[in-house]
Amino acid sequence: MKYVLAFFIKFALTTGILWVTLGLIFQISFSSLMMTSLILTAVAFAGDMLILPRIGNIAAAVGDFALAYIGIWGIGALLYDNALYVDGAALIAAFLITISELFYHRYLRNFVFDYVDREEKYIHSDSLQTEISEEFHAKKDKNK
Repeated sequence: MKYVLAFFIKFALTTGILWVTLGLIFQISFSSLMMTSLILTAVAFAGDMLILPRIGNIAAAVGDFALAYIGIWGIGALLYDNALYVDGAALIAAFLITISELFYHRYLRNFVFDYVDREEKYIHSDSLQTEISEEFHAKKDKNK
């Protein structure tokens, strides 16, 4: 259930940003926005679930920027009537999506991913101890 909620939160963030940037500013139809939002959300959510725990928040956000820019630009070239403005619109929307993804990744880390089990598998540096002892050398007899 927590994954379904996380998907819908991501879908709402993406749709809201696309509606403001593409819908209000660039006059793209709402049906095209919903199609773009659904495709971007599905691909980015799969990437977040598989890649985010391994590479971290900043690297995943950079990947989300590239995915959003290329996705909006590619889908926009096919679906949108105003193909002339797709490049600038994709850049603005991808930037805003990336900013929202930083907060979304924090939500995933705190409420969706199960980091407690993963941390117990690794040895932490504060749990290591150093062993100290004296050297044992055979003492030479002075009379020989």
